[in-house]
Amino acid sequence: MKRFTTATAKQRFSLLLDAAERGEAVIIERRGVRFRVQPERQAATNKKRRRPIIEIVAPAVAKGVWQWQWRADGLRFSKNLRERR
Repeated sequence: MKRFTTATAKQRFSLLLDAAERGEAVIIERRGVRFRVQPERQAATNKKRRRPIIEIVAPAVAKGVWQWQWRADGLRFSKNLRERR
């Protein structure tokens, strides 16, 4: 177990965090009150599939007659000069 006063904890903060991350008990004491430093456990991530942004594509867009671009002001459609066949 590592014990630090507040002044020492300020001076050796990175050492204190490293020790806590390794699982060592780290105590900081200030005016008789003890504080325990522990890393927070990461919650298990629940990876769900997102729904696609575009669900239906118009046949003209799929065929290449129209093209679209994302811009700062939103989605823009423009006619494709070269039509794909």
